[in-house]
Formats: sequence, structure tokens, C-alpha cells
Amino acid sequence: MGEPLVATYSIVACDLEAEQWGVGVQSKFLGVGSVVPWAEPHVGGIATQAFANPHYGPDGLALLREGLSAEEAVERLTAADADRAQRQLGIVDGEGRSATFTGEECNEWAGGRAGSSYATQGNILVSEATVDALAETFGASVGKPLAARLLDCLDAAQAAGGDSRGQQSAALLVVQRDAGYAGLSDSLVDVRTDDHERPLEELRRLYDLHREVFQRE
Repeated sequence: MGEPLVATYSIVACDLEAEQWGVGVQSKFLGVGSVVPWAEPHVGGIATQAFANPHYGPDGLALLREGLSAEEAVERLTAADADRAQRQLGIVDGEGRSATFTGEECNEWAGGRAGSSYATQGNILVSEATVDALAETFGASVGKPLAARLLDCLDAAQAAGGDSRGQQSAALLVVQRDAGYAGLSDSLVDVRTDDHERPLEELRRLYDLHREVFQRE
């Protein structure tokens, strides 16, 4: 039996003014937060999904740390991967440049959109409207904290159709230098719903609780 596909929609984004990078993701997959999102302050954010390659996270951040752009990092990672046709990848680098990749063997509907400071991607979706909703909501939410923007994007994507197989898990990761616990961590927000009938509602509840406890935004 092969590994299950990370049938997913996600957004990787940054707020350069706030010096924050993050990933929001929802999936019909157990514990999506353990596989898809990766981010490092002033370096970038990465989402790896479909027949996900977890090496894309640390390896991609290493490439960005070396000075490669988001597009160059995507090209380098996928060129070295024999199974790239089944992969999906989104990257935003430390300067807000973005790139998204969807292999030709990803299950329909699959695709992505990239723009200034964001990359959106999804596979096994009802339609491309899900990815469009991620991008459009991000563009319309300037002024909010990055974490809140990413949650709004996920909600809009679900309302537009979401994953054609349903919902199961979701995750929100936002990093900022020394902005996490006790000023000793870069994880500003790292909350996950691993298995839930309404994972986005539960993820927002956890985010609201996180704000009450830590008051970091």
C-alpha cells in the first residue's frame, strides 16, 4: 500500500513590514501540519504537498538561505526529484518573491497561483475556485496580522469548494525572529488540528486561545 496523498490546499505568504513568514493549510489527511508547512524568519516559507516530499522543507529553506530566489529553489528541488510529476510545492522567499509548482501527474483539480508575497496551491480540489479564493482573500486583507489573513484565506477557500474529498486537518504556522515563547523562539503562531470534522473552525478556536494566552499580536 502506498503512502496517502496529502490532498490539500495551502497558502505560503509573508508580511515584509512585520517581518513575518507563514503557511496556512487544510487537508483531507491526518495531521497535515506535520508534513506541509515550513518557515524561517527572513528566509522564507514552504508548503510541500500532493505526494509530498518532506525533504523539500529543510532542503528548500537551505537553498533560500544560500540566496536562491523562490523560483530558483523550486527549480532546483524539482529537478533533483525523480517523482516531481506527483509533487506540489509553494515557496515565498525572504524578499517576498514567490513560486508554485504542480506536477503533471497530480490528481485533478490541481494547480496554483503566485503573486507578490504569496503562493497558493491545491490538489484534488472541487475546482480552481479554491486556489483563486486563497489568492484573492490574501490580496484583500492587507492590514491584518499575517496569521489572521491566512485563516481568512483558508475559510474563503473552503467556502469556494475546498478539497473534493472533504476535511480532516488544518495547520497555521507563522514565524518572526524572537517573537515566540519568552522571546526564545521564532514560532509566533504554531497551532494544528490533526483530526476534526470541522478543522478550520477548531483551528480558529485554537488561534484565538493562543492570542489570549500569549498576546503576541
